[in-house]
Formats: sequence, structure tokens, C-alpha cells
Amino acid sequence: MKIITLYTNEKTLIKKAAQADREAQERLYTTYAPKMLSVCRQYVKDLQFAEDVMVGGFLKVFTYLDTFKFEGSFEGWVRKIMVRESITFLRKKKPIVFDDEVFERSAPKHITSAPDLDVEQVQMLIDALPNGYKIVFVLYAIEGYSHSEVAEQLQISENTSRSQLFKARKMLQEQLEKIKKTEIISFES
Repeated sequence: MKIITLYTNEKTLIKKAAQADREAQERLYTTYAPKMLSVCRQYVKDLQFAEDVMVGGFLKVFTYLDTFKFEGSFEGWVRKIMVRESITFLRKKKPIVFDDEVFERSAPKHITSAPDLDVEQVQMLIDALPNGYKIVFVLYAIEGYSHSEVAEQLQISENTSRSQLFKARKMLQEQLEKIKKTEIISFES
């Protein structure tokens, strides 16, 4: 007996899912859910809330699937929906505060030496940032949005985006320095 795979072509899978084919929708969900949960988790600290945001995001994906034009990657399209859902969740939960102080240009752009941290520890450091800093940092440094795109999405000025990124990097760098000093002290003991 020959086994025929249902949808070998992603474009066919997406078209079937847009026609409310439950198997195609499930296949898209199982393919993209782990990555999209990771995206939501970058913004939403609590894993259970991040899962809720992801599920809500997939509801929007399947609701608006017929609007996907097959221009660019499908994963990128889904990712944008997840980012917007995460930001919407954070706005509903608590207003996001952005500090409008002038951007300081003397800051180093990259952290030069960081202790060996695993992904979970880095995520914890990012989670500890104030929400305004965290959202801009994740959008710019992790998602790769430009300052103008961040500003548009968050309805802030580009200078505020730059300022928030600067402050987030500075805070992260300070935390990494503390960790580094702690490791040196424990190594010497």
C-alpha cells in the first residue's frame, strides 16, 4: 500500500486551511506553534499567558488566512500577527510606559563580553526589563524591526524607540556585569 501525504506543498496547505480544512489548519498549527510560542514568550513573561496569546494569534491567522497574498514568507506573516497580539495583550494588561528622555549617543552598541549564559537565563534578564524597554529591545534587536517600524507599531516617536533601546541595552549590560563579577568572586573562593 502506498501512503500519500496530504499536503506536500505549503502553498496548497495554506489554501486548504483558508477553506476551513481542519486537517490543513492542524498541520499549519503543529508546524508553526513551537516557533510562535517562542515569539510570544519573548514579550509575555508568563508561559501560560504566552500560550493564550499564541492561541489567540492563531485564531487571527486562520480568520484572515485568505488575505495572505503569498508575497514573502508565510512564517513571517504569522510572526507579525503574534508580535501584534503580544503587544496588544501587554497593553490590555497594563499600560506600557515609554520614557521620552533624549537618546544618549555615547552608549556602546554591543555587549563586548558576556558570561556564558543559556537561553533561559538570557530570557530572564530580558524579562526583568521594564515593559517599554523590553518591547522595543525585542522588536529591534531580536525581531529585526527598524526604529521607524517599531515607532509605527508602538505609536511612539523614533527617538523614543532609540532611547528605549539604549536604556534596555544599558540595563542588560549592567546585569551581565553583575553576573560576571559574581562568577569571578565564586571562582576565586
